[in-house]
Amino acid sequence: MASPKAANRRKSAADRQGGGSVDPPLRVSFLAADGILIAMKLSVTLERDETGMLVAECPAIPGCVSQGRTEAEALANIHEAILGCLEVRAEQGLPLTVRTVEVEVAVA
Repeated sequence: MASPKAANRRKSAADRQGGGSVDPPLRVSFLAADGILIAMKLSVTLERDETGMLVAECPAIPGCVSQGRTEAEALANIHEAILGCLEVRAEQGLPLTVRTVEVEVAVA
């Protein structure tokens, strides 16, 4: 088991890196204009802002951001925002999502 000091060092490192986290993918179902039901799993980032609100963002959908007082509220709100963004992108003939990739970096 890790010591409290080790846990604090890890937490401090996460804070220096922005303090955000990426949760497991959020599952959404979207009814496309042609009547086809599209099911997706999308990654969402969660990060506390300076006022204490939890900001949720879906990197695969540009501009798709929401917030909440609690994690449950932020996730429910970003789920609703994702559905709204998908609807607008479909209406405008845009791709529903953009490509996201993971990169590996070394942090000293």
